[in-house]
This record gives sequence, C-alpha cells and structure tokens, in this order.
Amino acid sequence: MSSPPIVIVGAGVLGLCTAFELHRRGRAVMVVDPGEVNASLVAAGMIAPAMESAIDDVSPDHARLFRAGRDLWPAFAVAAGIALAHRPAEWRGGDVDGMEARLRAMGFDARREGDHVTTDEDYQVDPAQALAALKQALGQAVITGRVTEIVRTDHGWRVPVGDKLLDAETVVLATGAGEAVAGLPEPARVLIDAIQPIRGQIGVAARDLVAHVVRGPGAYVAPMASGAVIGATMEPGRRDTAPDDETSERLTQAAWRVLDRMPEPLDIEWRAGVRGASADGLPMAGAAPGGEGLFMALAPRRNGWLLGPLVGAVVADAIEGRAASTEARALDPGRF
Repeated sequence: MSSPPIVIVGAGVLGLCTAFELHRRGRAVMVVDPGEVNASLVAAGMIAPAMESAIDDVSPDHARLFRAGRDLWPAFAVAAGIALAHRPAEWRGGDVDGMEARLRAMGFDARREGDHVTTDEDYQVDPAQALAALKQALGQAVITGRVTEIVRTDHGWRVPVGDKLLDAETVVLATGAGEAVAGLPEPARVLIDAIQPIRGQIGVAARDLVAHVVRGPGAYVAPMASGAVIGATMEPGRRDTAPDDETSERLTQAAWRVLDRMPEPLDIEWRAGVRGASADGLPMAGAAPGGEGLFMALAPRRNGWLLGPLVGAVVADAIEGRAASTEARALDPGRF
C-alpha cells in the first residue's frame, strides 16, 4: 500500500519549490494553494547572491549560503521548465567604492566602469512564468483551498481543506507571513508568530526600460516579460497590501535617478505584497519543533526566489532523513 502524499500548505516560491523537489525525487505530494496573489508574485524574481550580499553587507557565511542557493538554479530551472536569465547586474551611484569593495571581499566578481560597478554572478526569473511552470510540472497535485487548522492523528496529520480531509504522515508549512494555523504544536506556533511581516511595493511598467538589472540608492529597475519592474520597499511590521501613492512616486523618482534619465510618463501597475522574515534574515527550512512529521519552509525575507531550490532540497532531505548539510544546519528552525 502506497504512503499518503506529503501535504504542502502554501503555493508561493518556497512551497512550490519544495513540492517540485520532492516530486522529482519520486515522492507523492499535494499542494494546497490559497488561490491568492502572494508575495512571490509581487517580486522581480531576483536570484542575486552578489548584489544582495553587498547591499546588506552580510556575513561571509550568509554570502556562501546565497551563492549555494544560486548554484542550484540552472539544473532546477531546466527540470521545472523555468526560464532562467543570466544577465549582468549593475550598481550605479551612491557608495560605488563601498559596493565594489564588498563584492570583492565576499568573493564575487566585480568590474568597475566609471560611476558604476557590474557583476555577472546574478540571475533572474520572471515570477509569473516561474510559478506557472512549477504548477504545470506538479499538475493535479496542486489543489485550491484554504487551510485554517491541522489535526494530529495516530498516523500523522489531518488537514481540512473545504469539504475535503487530507490525511498525511508529513506536512510542510509554507504559509508565508500568514498567521499560524490552529492545531500546531506550541513550539512551532511560537516560531511562526515571531516571523516579522515586511511589506514590499513594486511597480510593473508596460515598456522596456533596461536590458539588465540596474540598482542604486532607493530603487532598482529590472527587465520583465511585460516591460520592466521598479522596486522595491522593505517596510517591517506592515501587512496592508494596497499600493501607496506616496511610495509609488518616491520609487519612480528614485528609478529615474538610478537610470540617470529625465522622468517620462509611464504606465505603471503598482503592487504590494507581504514577506516574512526570521530574526537572522534567513529562511526556516527543516523539521518543525514539537511535531513529528511537521516541517517548515518559511520566512525568506526578500530572498525567496534566490533560496527557493535550496530550501526545497533542505526540506526534502530532512523528510527523507538524510544527514544535515552545512546549509541545512544554517536554516534549521531549531536554531531559534
């Protein structure tokens, strides 16, 4: 008799990457998709270990982790049918000397050209295409519904979804910045309650503005299938998702300064989403405390796309009982 499928609660980048990683290892999965626009879609799809490490001036260990996440992407993208773009990423204006120094200190390539510095170590995906490809690859394993509780049973967990009851030996919580579902063990609930919501606003412009990612003080501009994306704010503690006019204007003006161009009329669709962040800024990936058969794929801050395949591999390894890698130890929810 076959085992019941592993249930993944949530269909953002971490949930879908985890589900796909398990699927390609031959494991049966079921993904519960709330059917809403999630933070993974309100994003530029940055897979940017170099620029993210330098901008945040992270530790060498974090930079190595980001690089390890990036290195999984080429094979993962091919397997999932995701279009992976490998373009230069450029920083203009502001502390260019400091940016160049940080990139080099962390072992990333950097070339200086006047008042900007460029690296070839970052990738990008189109979030809409990538999410659609993952769902297509998973097929009927993705169901639409909302999970508000899970129930411990003698053989694992029961997950009510509408009028269905999903029985599973293993459940993966990939619920983004959402509140803890009812029925979780107290240690797991405490960890989820401690996740900090961070609101991020971006604008999608209906015309091409750049051929590759351009960053600078206050904004970035990146190519997208529909034109270009302008971003992005990081507003801790906010859960509202209505775009803010003042923020839109500030980002637009900063984008024109980064591009060193005079402002022009643009047709921009503004979007806002809420990401989750742990206390150290890294995801929680692996076994959840206090609950056998319960796992987490949560709180990537703004690096969900960068770390999606890595989180998926770490969670899949934990489910399969494999020895913890260096990355798995760094992401272990039990570190808090």
